[in-house]
Amino acid sequence: MSETSIHVQLHQKQDYQFDVHFGGAVPDLMGDEPAPLGAGQGPSPVQLLAAAVGNCLSDSLLFALRKFKQAPEPIACDVHADVGRNAEGRLRVLGIKAVLTLGVPAASLEHLDRVLGQFESYCTVTQSVGQGIPVTIEVVDALGARLK
Repeated sequence: MSETSIHVQLHQKQDYQFDVHFGGAVPDLMGDEPAPLGAGQGPSPVQLLAAAVGNCLSDSLLFALRKFKQAPEPIACDVHADVGRNAEGRLRVLGIKAVLTLGVPAASLEHLDRVLGQFESYCTVTQSVGQGIPVTIEVVDALGARLK
């Protein structure tokens, strides 16, 4: 039994465009497939998946650092989802790479090694997605130094 149940509703507008309703005060958005299938007037399902992974990783990193009263802001995250054909010739997300960038130099943060060693394990979305899609994660600081 789950601790929380998330409910999202989708309603077709036209063709491959769907209004996505999250409920409560969360604004709706429209998803759409890129051309030639759709019109590309909203994020595609693959873009939404990549955004969910990047958002969750960013949240987890920020939470872990703030737990030690550190201020890494502003955090940025670039996510690349590789889409290709599987053995049956069907399009699939073959891998996801996320690069998180801290808004400050690493030297200004305490407990960074500990945070980098554990923040991923608290990311609900990435840990779930990673069971079926390889996810690679890098962390760099504001000076461009690769930390993970």
